[in-house]
Amino acid sequence: MEYRRLGRAGLQLSALSLGAWLTFGRGSARGEARNLVAAAWDHGVNFFDNAEVYGHGEGEQVMGDVIADLRLPRDGYVVSSKAFFGSVKGPLPTQRGLSRKHLHDACHAAMRRLRVDYLDLYYCHRPDDEVPLEEIVMTMDALVRQGKVMYWGTSEWPASQIQEALRIADAHGWVGPSMEQPQYNVLVRERFEQEYARLFDEWGLGATTWSPLASGLLTGKYADGIPEGSRLAQARNAWLLEDMQSDGQNRMTRASAFAALARSRDLDPAQLAIAWVLSNPKVTSVILGASSVAQLLKNLQALAYVGSIDEALSEAISAL
Repeated sequence: MEYRRLGRAGLQLSALSLGAWLTFGRGSARGEARNLVAAAWDHGVNFFDNAEVYGHGEGEQVMGDVIADLRLPRDGYVVSSKAFFGSVKGPLPTQRGLSRKHLHDACHAAMRRLRVDYLDLYYCHRPDDEVPLEEIVMTMDALVRQGKVMYWGTSEWPASQIQEALRIADAHGWVGPSMEQPQYNVLVRERFEQEYARLFDEWGLGATTWSPLASGLLTGKYADGIPEGSRLAQARNAWLLEDMQSDGQNRMTRASAFAALARSRDLDPAQLAIAWVLSNPKVTSVILGASSVAQLLKNLQALAYVGSIDEALSEAISAL
């Protein structure tokens, strides 16, 4: 496993990490979740990503139970949570958003579910225009100073709001955001590579990216339709399928072309897609989702593929 610094922060994360979205507490049985965390840990993964909304809190509950059951040393792993959407169905006004109350309540609830005394990483899961930015930064600074959070960051925030949060923190002597968690893959590039460029270069922000396989599209398994039992075939993920098909250029068509390109080079499409994200030095950690140990172990092998992405292959991928 390779370990990378979280931007200018001193924390080192495994270049590949394991996330709970769409699997823990929803798609995976508890025994399989235990096997996934154990396999990830055995292969050097030290970062496990979560959010209050994953399985309406059940994702964090399962991951916390599994980590406790495996007796992983608390000083050896990094665990995260994200707040905004709430952990209950149909949340009340005080059960969602980025108000001081919800950020405080959500932090403590995540610690209980994850069975930890503090969160290593704590993200504001989306921007909240109904809460003053100064209140958000002040609250996150307070949680850090109280020892309940080690580093805080944002997820899918506009660069302008992140920069303003950093300026507010500097002006008041508060702890500012250390990382952003955006989607980043060969189909979704603009925000990471263009909008966030100054944040990485001037502010030293770290990046823990999600969906390197574009929800499975880049594996090539959807080239001939939606296989029965696949993620996009599940009723609860209908919104995800609709999102994939709403792209004017049709992401499925481009994803199929990517898979064909990978195979023409005798490369596995999924491993190449993950390796492509890893090849960007601005990326701290690529969050993987997996429903089986076999799938996880295969995707962890992507580290060995980074060196296979030469200039010609990179240009061919961009051309798609």
